[in-house]
Amino acid sequence: MPKQIKAPTSQFVCSTCGYVAPKWLGKCPDCGNFNTMQEELVRTEQPTPTARVGVSQMKTRALPLSQIGFAKYERVKSGISEFDTVLGGGIVRGSLVLLGGDPGIGKSTLLTQVSAHLASTHKVLYVSAEESCSQVKMRCERLGLNSDNLLLLNETCLEDIETEVDGCEFVVIDSVQAIYTESLSSAAGSVGQVRECAAKLMRLAKSKNVTFFIIGHVTKEGALAGPKVLEHIMDTVLYFEGEPQDNFKLLRAVKNRFGSAQEVGVFEMTDSGVKSVSDYSALFLSETRGLAAGSAVTPSESGNRCMSVEIQTLISRTPFGAPRRLSLGVDYNKLVVLIAVLEKRCGIPFYNADVYINAMGGIKLGEPSVDLAICAALASAATDTPIDKYTALFGEVGLTGEIRPVTYAEKRVNECIKTGFKRVILPAKNLKACAKYADKIELVPVQYVGQMLKTLNLKQNKGETE
Repeated sequence: MPKQIKAPTSQFVCSTCGYVAPKWLGKCPDCGNFNTMQEELVRTEQPTPTARVGVSQMKTRALPLSQIGFAKYERVKSGISEFDTVLGGGIVRGSLVLLGGDPGIGKSTLLTQVSAHLASTHKVLYVSAEESCSQVKMRCERLGLNSDNLLLLNETCLEDIETEVDGCEFVVIDSVQAIYTESLSSAAGSVGQVRECAAKLMRLAKSKNVTFFIIGHVTKEGALAGPKVLEHIMDTVLYFEGEPQDNFKLLRAVKNRFGSAQEVGVFEMTDSGVKSVSDYSALFLSETRGLAAGSAVTPSESGNRCMSVEIQTLISRTPFGAPRRLSLGVDYNKLVVLIAVLEKRCGIPFYNADVYINAMGGIKLGEPSVDLAICAALASAATDTPIDKYTALFGEVGLTGEIRPVTYAEKRVNECIKTGFKRVILPAKNLKACAKYADKIELVPVQYVGQMLKTLNLKQNKGETE
């Protein structure tokens, strides 16, 4: 009796041209690109005509918007206030949360604390694909955590993990790059394995209403390792950021279907685990501001909260023909544009100097309202004139030197009052909305960058725009 040949379950497809091959090839024979062959599952099952008829009869029909009911999402507290804030108020049942970050930054520690808190009232499964159960136990002992409802599993096969998920309400996968599915022959961590495992976990979460916390590694560029579809199918994507030697860490929401996508949480790494930080002044503001030139404070809107962040600049004469521009936490192109505005509209030269700029605390400032504070910090460093420590600034700067209004002006002024500032320089068109705070803080409206420099007593050249 002849031996039956098993049909292949996977194939390799070129991500550039779509060429299909039964085995992996280093170079695509069609387009000639290297390392573009990615493994994919072969969908060989075709429904019978009878089955197709049954499916068509049960097909969901389109409904008018007025007949669609509201879905109320149940939220569960994680036990860490900043983590709940970044998620939008708590953990949504049946969602997929992807947590990425550099190795050793504290991703496993954070989710271990969350799992132990949830296990007090729910059944939680912690799947450790990179560490043994004894190592996770040692971490729990170090953090002072203990619960009989917290189940530990050391497994890398996704099919075996699925059998243990039954009855669990919350599942932690540590990490998605370490697990694999038997449907593919490639090694764990490959593009095909990460994509297929994430898709299966998504179907499992939606069908059984199980909440999954998935830990993902990042590449050297800081992006999540694996295909971009890994982020697309997730409900929430979080990045844990910070330097390994620093105690303070930032948790940033890049994507959130149930809350703000720009929320930032602040945490402190201690011997007893990760703790929420509610007072940001020690992290984003320096104690010596106002003594040295080159620093300015701006109230930055991040998600549903507003935080006062200090921007520091350093200007030094360059020994080379091409001056250097380096920015940390501020967009490089924004820095170059604002330098050009100060040179052209205010006559402050930067062509013979290196410019360095940094946002305190490692936070990233991307909104237009920080333009005015950046200009003030640059002018302060260029003229060697310190800015008063009780003065804050916000506003968008145009190429003509005008200061445009920004959103959430009232919220920004209120944050300056709570932080202890006595004066705030803001766009003139935002003054009317913030007039109710005039008895609590001095409001200084400006229309052009030159007016801001004159208000701060910074040196200016003749012919500037006022």
